[in-house]
This record gives sequence, structure tokens and C-alpha cells, in this order.
Amino acid sequence: MAANLEEANYVDGVLSSDTAILAKTITLLESTNLQHRALAQQVLAGILPHSGGSVRIGITGVPGVGKSTFIDQFGINLTELGHRVAVLAVDPSSSRTGGSILGDKTRMARLAVDSAAFIRPSPAGVTLGGVTRATRETILVCEAAGFDIVLVETVGVGQSETMVAEMVDFFLVLMISGAGDDLQGIKKGVLEMADMIAVNKADGDNRQRAELAAADYRAALHLLTPASPTWSPPVLLCSGLANQGLDELWQQITAHKDKMGASGELELRRSTQQVRWLDAMLDDRLRDDLRSFPAVQTELDRLEIAVQQGEITATSAVDLLWDMYLQVR
Repeated sequence: MAANLEEANYVDGVLSSDTAILAKTITLLESTNLQHRALAQQVLAGILPHSGGSVRIGITGVPGVGKSTFIDQFGINLTELGHRVAVLAVDPSSSRTGGSILGDKTRMARLAVDSAAFIRPSPAGVTLGGVTRATRETILVCEAAGFDIVLVETVGVGQSETMVAEMVDFFLVLMISGAGDDLQGIKKGVLEMADMIAVNKADGDNRQRAELAAADYRAALHLLTPASPTWSPPVLLCSGLANQGLDELWQQITAHKDKMGASGELELRRSTQQVRWLDAMLDDRLRDDLRSFPAVQTELDRLEIAVQQGEITATSAVDLLWDMYLQVR
């Protein structure tokens, strides 16, 4: 198990860009074992001064948009420019078995063997927003290991997907055309958080449909108030498969970084994200503590059945459960 190493081994290994130690450190962060969690926090304290130096990019999109193909090509382009790229690819977990496919390394075949890249597939588990509980901390570890670009690939667009925007500097939404009503394929909340929309697979016979879809997205964005007073989200066409439009896309990301940095918004965004991280971790800790009492867990199981059968409202069930939790606590 990863926890066989000492704290200094983890810190030194990460700072020396040892990918084997990096992978073990991330495994430690993802562990639910209390001893592992304690050690993980010690390791994070050691690497924290060396983190924060990357461009953090969240990438999301509707199913079938081609995220993995896009990231594979985009990552290769970036490493060819001299960057070191870490990809945190969150796989959907089965709601029935809890398992996940974890197949991103096979879907990003070229980037997986690139010495300047690191791909870490992780199961999303039960965490909302398509990101693992340890994703934020994993970003810090990758930065300390010298990766100057961190790409976070999320499960897919949904109402809770906006959580990814709370841990990155730039939120990229990939869309495709020719899949029905394009504007119905993306939630308003995601549109409001997007720093850029890129219509992928805009090549060959699909180019004209992609241009029409892009025009629709531009019109939709005009109806929304931009998240930043200094940045209006552009809508671009690209093709990960044909490697078209990715250079322009990267130019827009660097322009965003420069503008947000100059205005002070980037620093403000990151500091705000830290507070939201605290809130999210507190919610997780309270939920874990509540479930740690066998009597409370038993009552929760009973109340879930009662709610499901319509015998009690969810609000009343929460009140009963909370009262019991306060008594045993």
C-alpha cells in the first residue's frame, strides 16, 4: 500500500518528479483510511510551497463530444511546445457497483507514452460535479511535481458539473453539432461558468453544421452576463481528430491568463476557490462523521426506505436523523 512510505519519501519523490511516487501520493490522497488521510495532509504541507504554478484547465462536454481524443491531441501539442502536462481524468463510477472503467490511458494512447505528460484516471465515486474528493489536492501535487499545465477532464455536463469551475483557472466546454437541439445539450449554469465554448469535430462534412452551432452558442452567450468584466467567452471551432483550431484555442487560454492576471481576477478566483474548498471539505467531514455511528447509519437506511415509499417527507427524515445524530454525538 502507498502508505508504506514515509512522509519525506513522498515529498522528495514528488518534488523530484518521480512519476511512480507521484502516483502513490495520489493514491494516498484518495484513500479513505484515517491514517492514510493524516499522512496525506502531512505530505501536502510539505509540497504546498511548491504548488500553484500551473495553468489549471477544466474540460467538460456532452457525452460523445470526443473529450479524450481532444485532450490526447491538445496535450501532445502542448508538450511539443515544451510544456509538462498532467491530465486528471475522472471516470464515471457505477451507481450500482461503485466500479469505474478507468480507460483514459487507452483512449489517450499517444499522450500516455509521452515522457512530458502524466495521466491519472480516477473514479468519480459519489462526489457531485464529476470530480473526485481528492482532485483539488491532486492538482497541487502535480504542480509541485513540475507540471505547468493541469487538465481536469470531467464526467460530462450536468447541473452539478459547475463544481469543476471552482477548482480551475479556465473552464472549457466542448460541444458538437448535429446531435439534435444543440442548445438543449448544455445547461444554462454551465454556459454561465464557461470561459470558452469549442465546437469539436468541426471537420469534413460536419464543418458547416459546426459553424451554425457556433453561431447559436454565440447568440446564447450574448444573453448572459459574463462571469468576468474583462473576459467575454469566445466560441471557437476545432477538431481534436484532425488537429484543427487547437493552436487558436491555446492562444485564447493564454490571453485569458494574461488578462485575468493583470486585473487581479486570477488571484481572487483562486483565493475564493480555497474558501469553497474549505466549505466542501467541511460538508464531506460532517457527512462522514454522521455515517460513522452505526445507530445513525441504521436509522438512515430505514428512513431512506420510508422516503422512497412515500411514508415520510425527505425534510422530516433529515430532521429525525439530525436529532438522533446530535444525541449520539
